[in-house]
Amino acid sequence: MFMAKAQEKKPGFFAQIKQIGLVFKFTAKADRWFMPLVAAAVLIPLALTVVAALLWGWVAIPLGIMIILLAVLIVLNLRSNSAMMNSMEGQTGAAVQLISNMRGDWRVNVEKPLAMHMDKAQSALNQMDVVHAVIGRPGVILIAEGQPHRLRQMLGEQKRRLGKVIGDAPLYDYIIGNEEGQLPIRKLRMTLLRLPRNLSGKEVNQLDKALTALTARPTMPRGQLPKDLRPPKGAMRQMRGR
Repeated sequence: MFMAKAQEKKPGFFAQIKQIGLVFKFTAKADRWFMPLVAAAVLIPLALTVVAALLWGWVAIPLGIMIILLAVLIVLNLRSNSAMMNSMEGQTGAAVQLISNMRGDWRVNVEKPLAMHMDKAQSALNQMDVVHAVIGRPGVILIAEGQPHRLRQMLGEQKRRLGKVIGDAPLYDYIIGNEEGQLPIRKLRMTLLRLPRNLSGKEVNQLDKALTALTARPTMPRGQLPKDLRPPKGAMRQMRGR
């Protein structure tokens, strides 16, 4: 079911400090340049603060501390975003997870794609080809992740399917990847934010209801099912005999 994001309770001070600590730890592990940059963000303002304190007295110390904290937070923000994007590269489902955390009225059902395909090789790697529908003020946006040669066919099928229910609403589609004609996940957020606001809030709600009805039936993966998803031997024969 496509739903608008609920109002999230703002975390308290100590919860925010804990989050910053987790982000710091993740970035330090994923980015080898992070700690040297943090050291520079501390040492350079610290040296300037010492000089300023010698010239103008202790009043420069609080300002220097604020500048150091600000510099560290700027480095953390920039490098953590880069590290997060690096970790998302090539991960099926990462694009819609990113969209689901964006600010604004972006609606996507992360757990229920419009279409998915899984063959034996992908099953062994725990991967699949998926097409998700995102609803927002620009219209309907199809986000495809996986093998490009299959995704183009899947996108064509879903465009025809959606064309029957979305009316004149704009329809966009993107294949996530770094090859020619694809959209890198690093550029996904800005690309969506730059799309024109074609629909009103009421029209977004109407699209939400239409796509919810369209996707009400369970979606099974195309291709060969993994062994743990196959029915027991004789089950299909018993069902046909009913």
